[in-house]
Amino acid sequence: MKRFLLNWFILCLILMVSISAIAFDFSTVEESITEFTLDNGLKFIVLERHEAPVASFVTWANIGSADDPKGYTGLAHMFEHMAFKGTTTLGTKDIDEELELIAIEDSIFMELRAERNKGIEADSSRIAELEEAYERAREASYQLVVPNAFGNAVEREGGENLNAFTSFDQTAYFFSLPSNKVELWMALESERFLNPVLREMYKERDVVAEERRMRIESQPFGRLLEEFIGLAFKAHPYGVTGIGHMSDIQYYSRKEAEAYFEKYYSPANLTVAVVGDVNPKRVKKLAKEYWGRIPYRPAPERIATVEPEQLGERRVILEDPSQPIYLVGWHVPEITHPDRPALDALIDYLGQGRTSLLYKNLVKEKKIAVQIGAFAGYPGDKYPTLMSIYAIPSAGHSNQECETEIFAEVKKLKEELISTEEMEKIKARAKANFINGLVSNIGMGMQLCAYQQYWGDWRELFDELDRINAVTPEDIQRVAKKYLTKKNRTVAMMETIES
Repeated sequence: MKRFLLNWFILCLILMVSISAIAFDFSTVEESITEFTLDNGLKFIVLERHEAPVASFVTWANIGSADDPKGYTGLAHMFEHMAFKGTTTLGTKDIDEELELIAIEDSIFMELRAERNKGIEADSSRIAELEEAYERAREASYQLVVPNAFGNAVEREGGENLNAFTSFDQTAYFFSLPSNKVELWMALESERFLNPVLREMYKERDVVAEERRMRIESQPFGRLLEEFIGLAFKAHPYGVTGIGHMSDIQYYSRKEAEAYFEKYYSPANLTVAVVGDVNPKRVKKLAKEYWGRIPYRPAPERIATVEPEQLGERRVILEDPSQPIYLVGWHVPEITHPDRPALDALIDYLGQGRTSLLYKNLVKEKKIAVQIGAFAGYPGDKYPTLMSIYAIPSAGHSNQECETEIFAEVKKLKEELISTEEMEKIKARAKANFINGLVSNIGMGMQLCAYQQYWGDWRELFDELDRINAVTPEDIQRVAKKYLTKKNRTVAMMETIES
């Protein structure tokens, strides 16, 4: 009876995905897309969807925290914050006076930074004097700011989902508007990449520093993850957390942030997706009028550093009054590598969701863990990355017990083929997740931009189901043997000590 129910569940899941795939006609979608590139190098991807009078807009920068300059880690994330601070025409009471005060603020900060850099030779009284002047200058410039002017302008016109994110590989900005507000989006969004003002930067830098304290320094898993990627990556910048080092956050100035913007936010390094109830011809006309104002600058080169092959297992143990945490990762290729579909299937089978092998074995049956999961593509996907598994042992159990069970299941994967039934469930979940990510306008816009960035062609999006379908049990066994080796793995553990 149980086997009948399982087979019926699998059949229903496959049928559901098949129906979704039919309802989501990829050929029709692809035919509804118009693309064009402005003279300055900015690429637009426009998808017509006329089901509702709304449109979503995604501005995708091929720049992430992995591109942060050495000594200025966290700048990609910082600029994401700055992009909401307005422009020369939005967010200020008097731009000329504000810019004068900003220049004074910058000058004093640079003096303060230079004095601090003297180390033991620094004049403490001079530092105290400059700190007071710096605070006065900051407050003076802030008096001319109109807070949240950009967000308020979007909200007044019916905008929704205004947000952004910074990852190791990219930075994205997005929101939706009624479809009769396309020109408003063109004006607002192009302006913040044509005439940005990095106002309140030092104030926002304090916000970012506090964010680091909350997400990393005061969180056991955050501290463990930072140690983990730093140990796993010796050369590639994937080894530095995206928010940056605290000393760098407190060190960089508006000068470095502006130089970063000039280098990485060139039109040739941006992709814009417009999805919804729009006319592509009008979108193109408005894009030329508004976005065409931004001068051409060449796109920066990819990171040249290649992470060397790992020659042996690496381990780190942190001690903390918190509960124990276990984390293990193996180096795997970037997202466009032919082995990635099989690796993604492997990680789904091992540890994604409550039906995964490790969850059933360690949490449900043996009860040696209260939580377990697996993920691929962290820190990023643009360059060779990691496939990782984490576990939180239950009371009375240890990291070592979790490790023994995890490695035992990995060993089985190398020795035994997974069943056809399991393979079909993995594919059904992968296809359902993929299709669900395309249902909303913003989701579709994100995916179009992502495939354009990673593959160099958004059309690769429509080959993803074929890549999923092509994976076999033999492929999963092959990649397990190839990548899940002892010398290729990094282990990080948080061990509990008395406070």
